[in-house]
Formats: sequence, structure tokens, C-alpha cells
Amino acid sequence: MTKKRAKSKSLLFGRWHFVSMSTWDDDYLNEEVQAFIEFGEAQKGEFQFGLIRGVIDYREGLRDGERAVEWSWEGTEGADITPMTGRAWAKLNDDELRGMIFIAPSSSPISTIC
Repeated sequence: MTKKRAKSKSLLFGRWHFVSMSTWDDDYLNEEVQAFIEFGEAQKGEFQFGLIRGVIDYREGLRDGERAVEWSWEGTEGADITPMTGRAWAKLNDDELRGMIFIAPSSSPISTIC
């Protein structure tokens, strides 16, 4: 993911764009909108990639000694609005986040995010 830099107390605050995901190709990734995740006020945010969209509750911290963010999410997929939930994490390295997104109840990652 890459980010358009905005002045903020948090290095994560603002909208980040998904550049690639291991499970989906670019056509699906950006099918309705340019795929994004947005970290907002009060540790809340939103995201959309492909036909999956949702809201997040996030926490900043460290993962393996590196600056990171972890979040839980709930949302929907597709025109039939199939309910979905999950969790995710990403590590911050310079201006990039790299991590994994999981969809419940599976414990294995559905996609690697960059």
C-alpha cells in the first residue's frame, strides 16, 4: 500500500491505497473504486477492495519490533451484501504498509497486502 502523506499526530492517519494483493488481481482489486484503507479519528476507519467493504477498529503498536497497526473489521461483499468479519495487520516501513488480511472464521490469511 502507498499513502498520500497528510500532517497528523499519527504516521498512519489518512487514506492508504492498496497497490497489490496476493489473492486478487488488479482488475478485481480496483473494480468499484481504487482500493483503500483509511485510518481516522478515535481509532476507527474504513476500507474497500473489490466488492468487499467495511469498517475497522484499529490499534497502533509494534509487531516483531517494528511499527505496526492491527485492526478488526466487519463489512459486506457484493451486491447480495454478504456479511463478513475479520482481522488484519500491517507493518510500517518508510511510506509503505505490508501485512495480511484475514476473513473469519478462517485462521489462514486470505491475502497478503502491499
